[in-house]
Amino acid sequence: MNAADPWRIPVVVAQIPDTGLHRAVEAGDAVRAAMADIAGLREITSVRASFDMKLKSGGRVHVTGDVHAQIGQTCVVTLDPIESDIDEVIDLMFAPPEQIRSLAALVDEAAQSEDDEVPDPPEPIVNGVIDLGRLATDALFLAIDPYPRRPDAVFEPLAETKDPAEHPFAALKKLQSDRQPAAAKTVAKSARDDEER
Repeated sequence: MNAADPWRIPVVVAQIPDTGLHRAVEAGDAVRAAMADIAGLREITSVRASFDMKLKSGGRVHVTGDVHAQIGQTCVVTLDPIESDIDEVIDLMFAPPEQIRSLAALVDEAAQSEDDEVPDPPEPIVNGVIDLGRLATDALFLAIDPYPRRPDAVFEPLAETKDPAEHPFAALKKLQSDRQPAAAKTVAKSARDDEER
């Protein structure tokens, strides 16, 4: 298993039948543990994905599907453990690398026009392979809430104190004011000593 890419499910594009290909996959314990480590999660208790791959003209492949996962995170307010469900839809077009630039240019042209719906640029088919595991991992990671909160968690800012004597830095201010007269005496004594010399 590659530490940076723990879930690998390569599909060779040349082996996809004309009628398309369906794959349903589920990540094992070691893969989930590696994914949780990469994502900085407490745990990933389950990950499963379903894909439909259809050949298109010009060697392109349309991949649709979904990723379902249950992850363990830590609430950013209470620091309690929480569970989160992730359901992500996948709808991507893959194309041979030599077509990526021209297809991306078409997407840029569509973005500059006044069309409401701009298609995403295609993903490259790398060495004739589409990695469904990597695709599922990316979809999962992008769906993770970076600041998870329990539904009942409420962040309450610190209350400001009206009395300056109750301020957290009041004791430091008192120390500073107590030291200033002593420092002034030291400066005055140094000045007298300099005059006497």
